[in-house]
Amino acid sequence: MSEMPGVREVKSAARTVELLEVLAARGDRPARLQELADELAVPRSSMYALLRTLIARGWVRTDVTGSLYGIGIHALLTGTSYLDTDPYVRAARPFLDEASDALGETIHLGRLDGFDVAYLATRESHEYLRTISRVGRRLPAHVGALGKALLAERADDTLPPGPYAPATDHTRTTREALAADLAATRRRGHSVDREEAVAGIAGFGFALRYATPAHDAISCSVPVVRLTPEHEERIVTVMRETRSKIELAAARRAPSGTPDWR
Repeated sequence: MSEMPGVREVKSAARTVELLEVLAARGDRPARLQELADELAVPRSSMYALLRTLIARGWVRTDVTGSLYGIGIHALLTGTSYLDTDPYVRAARPFLDEASDALGETIHLGRLDGFDVAYLATRESHEYLRTISRVGRRLPAHVGALGKALLAERADDTLPPGPYAPATDHTRTTREALAADLAATRRRGHSVDREEAVAGIAGFGFALRYATPAHDAISCSVPVVRLTPEHEERIVTVMRETRSKIELAAARRAPSGTPDWR
């Protein structure tokens, strides 16, 4: 957790944020009071009081027995506001649709958050539909095309030492292997993920350079059974064009006085 120099952390606020992050990370696995108290090293009575406060405000929900806890609807409302007010997401949306229609494949927009990538927008292929949207979810940056495109925009000495957790048998789990792959990404101008994040799926990632270093990227995901050399070449061509269109639109849509969010 980073802090501004000279600013003392507010423990109650930090505890609240940590609790919400724990509940969000559990997804569809609700937590019990004791589990949360143990995970955050908080007295049971203090955790109960915090949970009741957040339930009253809609940030946490509980079941009819009052014994299970999950993330509340106000987390969704806040996340939606983040997407709706972000000028880069707004600039990218029409071009994600355009690329998905042109290629018949799934297109993603993601943002680097530490050593993870958060999915900000997805346009699903009609040929390969997920039952759960990726928007709002996170993936370790070392396993996918989005993350590797963004890591390649940074110096290798910023990489964690490793080893990294594998997502599939093809995931690069050492710093040396990842650094070699990032060097190849810089040479070709885009990242390639061949079943490193999801078995049976390849990805091609392109950093959006309207910021330095880039914090956003787009990618195209395609089942490997459909990935011929000709289709891969077309994917790269269309995605390069899409990157240029988004970068141009982002420059036009950022009015004077727009905050430079970090």
